[in-house]
Amino acid sequence: MPLRSQLQRMIGRDPAESDRAGSNLEVFYDLVFVVAFSVASAQLAHYLAQGHYRTAITGYLLMTFAAIWAWINFAWFASAFDTDDWLFRLLVLVQMIGVAIMAIGIPGVFASIDAGHHPAMAVPVIGYIVMRVGMVSQWLRAAAQSPENRRSCLTYAAATLIAQLGWVGIVVAPLDLRDTLIACAVCAAVEIAGPWLAETRVRPTPWNPAHIAERYATLMVITLGEGVVGTVALLQAVIERAGWSTQTAVLGLAAMGVTFAMWWLYFLMPNGEALREAPQRCFEFGYGSVPLFMACAAVGAGLHVAALWLEGETRIGDTAVVATLAVPVAVFCLGVIAMNGYLVGAHRWQVPVVAATLVPLVAGLGLAAAGAPLLVCLVLVCLTPVLPVIVVEIICD
Repeated sequence: MPLRSQLQRMIGRDPAESDRAGSNLEVFYDLVFVVAFSVASAQLAHYLAQGHYRTAITGYLLMTFAAIWAWINFAWFASAFDTDDWLFRLLVLVQMIGVAIMAIGIPGVFASIDAGHHPAMAVPVIGYIVMRVGMVSQWLRAAAQSPENRRSCLTYAAATLIAQLGWVGIVVAPLDLRDTLIACAVCAAVEIAGPWLAETRVRPTPWNPAHIAERYATLMVITLGEGVVGTVALLQAVIERAGWSTQTAVLGLAAMGVTFAMWWLYFLMPNGEALREAPQRCFEFGYGSVPLFMACAAVGAGLHVAALWLEGETRIGDTAVVATLAVPVAVFCLGVIAMNGYLVGAHRWQVPVVAATLVPLVAGLGLAAAGAPLLVCLVLVCLTPVLPVIVVEIICD
């Protein structure tokens, strides 16, 4: 869609618009978010490798949820109200700047949690508020120009503004980690309640099912690619210091294989068609995809930990190294299967697909606990998305 020199009325797009695809700006927007995922994933891998599990998991969940939630809110807004004029684009730029600020502050959050101090949330919260200022401006513009959607848009804007007051309070108040997490949960609940109230109690916005499914798929693909890039970069550093080895080659192939199979598994599921047929299940799809994105980025962290193990820079046991990859792979694969089952209903292939998913996971972790070679265990875990893909392709052929 070409840039329009004149402002367009933000009255809402046709939700039945055919061949609706994500714009170049939306894809660019996704890439900026993946930068935040990359930083959070690298921090997760570092602290997992050192055995600092509380720091790793807490910091990762906090930062990735904030980023993913902001992304989700814009994705659904753009699906309903994208005008692609100059004001729309400039407000998207504001949001992208906020993402960059958030990414800069992510290491400080992990470090402060690890030191037992008040979580250093100031920089990420500033970035988050910048993002949300851009988003609130978009909702207010839509409220002013779309009378039929005005109350829904104002509900979105009000919930977002209320939540921002809470995020500021978290930065200012001298809370310990437990109280910070409780306060974050309250703010997140307010953020989530806004869309639920607007879409179910006021009036649904005119979002496009096919466009939403494509937007989620695009971010998933980019996130998978980021995991491969990070792992390859680390393996390259290993090769420069110690040269090629069988372990390096096997881990590199496993990294490519597991991410490719995760992509294949995700795209076996016709989410766009399912959303078109059952739009009332949009919240379960939208919110349920949050742990899938988290797990997708965390797979890159697990591969990163495996590469650190090759360098002898981990302080955790072999079973723990395998678990850093197995847990996010399991969450992703089982989550994708469960999501599709919820959207389309029960199918005969679901039981064997779940069984095919669990077999390599259990085998990899079990063999690691029994003292088997760690690389063998990692390769087994990397088969987790491969076997269900094979089962689905055979059964559905």
